[in-house]
Amino acid sequence: MGAAGMSRRDRMLRQLAVLLWLGATVAASASTPARTSVLSRDVAAAKAAGAVHLQLDAAAFAPEKIRLTVYLPPGYQRGARRYPVLYANDGQDMAAVGLQPTLAQLYREHAIEPVIVVAIDMLADRASGYGLSDRATARSLVGGSVIGPIGTRAQEYSVWLATSLVPYIDEHYRTRRSPADRAMLGWSLGALNAFNLGWQYPDVFGRVGAFSPSFWLAADRTSASTVQRTRLAQAMVDHGTRRSSLKLWFAVGTAEETKDRDGDGINDTVDDVQDLLQGYRGADGFRLRGLKQLGYTVDMNAAKHPSRHADATLFLLPGGVHNQASWKRMLPLFLRWAYGRH
Repeated sequence: MGAAGMSRRDRMLRQLAVLLWLGATVAASASTPARTSVLSRDVAAAKAAGAVHLQLDAAAFAPEKIRLTVYLPPGYQRGARRYPVLYANDGQDMAAVGLQPTLAQLYREHAIEPVIVVAIDMLADRASGYGLSDRATARSLVGGSVIGPIGTRAQEYSVWLATSLVPYIDEHYRTRRSPADRAMLGWSLGALNAFNLGWQYPDVFGRVGAFSPSFWLAADRTSASTVQRTRLAQAMVDHGTRRSSLKLWFAVGTAEETKDRDGDGINDTVDDVQDLLQGYRGADGFRLRGLKQLGYTVDMNAAKHPSRHADATLFLLPGGVHNQASWKRMLPLFLRWAYGRH
């Protein structure tokens, strides 16, 4: 019987049945290890449109739900192909950094392979989750700043992302599941955490993109000298060993700031990344190892002679500052490095 020939009661019963079916579908999606619930939109329609909006339960952040968007590549609905996955902090910035138009342009140019992007919106307290952690001791590595402590929940956030979110995405989407096929991206404090996730979980993430990373975070901010000696990311590398499968791409604007705590004529944002790559040696001979001393091959000037073969790469953006407009300019370069067609 067509809709026109149905009684009002029959139409109501049919609508109720549809609603109950949708409710069951959402409930089934929620019964996962990540305790996921779907926002109020039809999942199939969302996938067809190329983006799925989710909100996740995470015990460490209860009652706050974590929101994210899964951006699917063109043609995802056709065939059984599996895709690499890019996880990105500060998902709420994706429009500002031009994620979708940048991907669309690179796909039109056949410059990169298709990729699934999982963009995670920042927590209500951004400074608590976006920091450093120590996987071995299961603790956050908290540093001070003018706005208070940074990274008080970095351990919880990093564990959730690496051990709950990644398995959920692998279960619900056609992903390639080796570390080499997973990358972590971020900017500013989000880049600090992206580096942390790659360093602490090389068995999960094989690529890291860090734009304007906050490597200034230090254990002791008493003076410029103590900051130099106690930068937490630098210490993490100095005390660590080479992650043989991990490749890293750093980008910094040449005009991000004017502060120069060690008086070497290079602004601190650039200096901190260079030290992490090449190692630090103070005027008094104090030393901390960098990636180079751990055996990484390092490309210190990708703007002039880019190489996709170096283990760690630094791109200096001329005139770049600490904002989304500069990160938007860095994004296509990173995507070409991470997913460029050979």
